[in-house]
Amino acid sequence: MPPPPPYGGYGGGYGGTDPLSGMPPLAESGRRILARLIDWLIIAIPLAVIGIPFDIYARATDNDNDFGDTVNSLNGGSQLVFQLITIVAYVTYDTVMTARNGQTIGKKLMKLRVAMLNDGSTPPMSQSLLRAVVLWLPALICCACLWPLLILILILVDKPYKQGLHDKAAKTVVVSVPQ
Repeated sequence: MPPPPPYGGYGGGYGGTDPLSGMPPLAESGRRILARLIDWLIIAIPLAVIGIPFDIYARATDNDNDFGDTVNSLNGGSQLVFQLITIVAYVTYDTVMTARNGQTIGKKLMKLRVAMLNDGSTPPMSQSLLRAVVLWLPALICCACLWPLLILILILVDKPYKQGLHDKAAKTVVVSVPQ
């Protein structure tokens, strides 16, 4: 399938006319959430298999699992290595797919794409990387439950562009792909 048509010439940039004028409509929140879940599964399932040699499931199957055992069960750093692999996998997937044509696999299936707010173009690699780092790094390092919830709430309540923190940082929006 050919990439979506360019959306050049849209909007008036920050402080100008409405940046969304002439751009496809903003993505519906439900479709956007489903696209993110699809992308999460696309990465999580292979990582779950890859994690077996890194012994990432040792703590879950340990019978006397107290804090001291947890600290000592880092298996010579293998769980740290696996966490770094996980971060690289999520950030790379999101960055490369978004910079390529504005669509991850989940967004493609849900007929959505990421667009630069000022002109509707596909985000360049630098903006795609910034967007992916703000989206995934806090969730994968320290805030696995709170960060995605915060992003979701912001997408649902943000006016007028439905931007999460990752969108605000990269100056992007998620739009529907014209049929």
